[in-house]
Amino acid sequence: MSQRRMKPVRAPQRKPGSRVHSELAAGIGRRILDGTYPPGSLLPNEAEWGQIFGASRTAVREAIKTLNGKGLLVSRPKIGSRVEPRERWNLLDRDVMAWHRAALDERTFLLSLQEIRRILEPGAAVLAAERASPEQLAVLEEALADMQSAAVESEAMVAADVRFHLALLAAANNEFLVPFGIVIEQALASMFAYTTSHAVHPEQLLPLHAEVVKAVAARSPEAARRAVTALKRCGRLPNDLTRSGVRSSSDPLRSAASCAHSSRQTSPALPWHHRSTHRRSCPADPSPVNCRGFPCPR
Repeated sequence: MSQRRMKPVRAPQRKPGSRVHSELAAGIGRRILDGTYPPGSLLPNEAEWGQIFGASRTAVREAIKTLNGKGLLVSRPKIGSRVEPRERWNLLDRDVMAWHRAALDERTFLLSLQEIRRILEPGAAVLAAERASPEQLAVLEEALADMQSAAVESEAMVAADVRFHLALLAAANNEFLVPFGIVIEQALASMFAYTTSHAVHPEQLLPLHAEVVKAVAARSPEAARRAVTALKRCGRLPNDLTRSGVRSSSDPLRSAASCAHSSRQTSPALPWHHRSTHRRSCPADPSPVNCRGFPCPR
């Protein structure tokens, strides 16, 4: 009596779907950003990726298409997928930025992001002062109120801080600025969390945020620019170094106290009531400063 031949049982594969191919894209993308596959290198083929991740070729194919769309890869028939030069990578893509952050040390990533903000936000504040609608101003004021009511060094304060800066970008009413707010949102949250946990007195930045709101509400573009510039100057991390590793007075990440000292040398004169307010709080220092609310350096 002949025995029936049993069919081999195949290992179950994960069903292809948006979640699966997104996970695959992230796995491959991280390997590209961390240098495992440098620009110009040829990636493993679909079958090999399938074995590495335990996924179907369909899911791998969709993941490769995703990475092509982000500028990381170029695929050619009978050749495969090759890593594109870095200048073609869409570093402002939300996923690519997250993979980039994971590939860099935290200080380098935060310094790069801080430089972008110092370039972008003062100009956005000028536009916001000129164009913000009453509804947009209300969103900005609500974010400030949430910051003021939140506990210092809490997640609620970080979240409100992120909303504040995204609201400022939105109030500029320039559609080309909107993607910057969307794609750097998660990075801003990480940066603000790091800043808040390392700053000497993070609550002392609140008066500077209030100055931004006042300038936007008063429709004063120059005052808005100065307020955001002061905020960028003062909202820096203590005990950090420049990219070269040498401490510098122009380091974009410095303590609030050193900011208060340097702003006396560089900040434009403020209206009389601002100067008199500062003099009352610090009689020994009659010079005007932008960093109101900071303790006077001794």
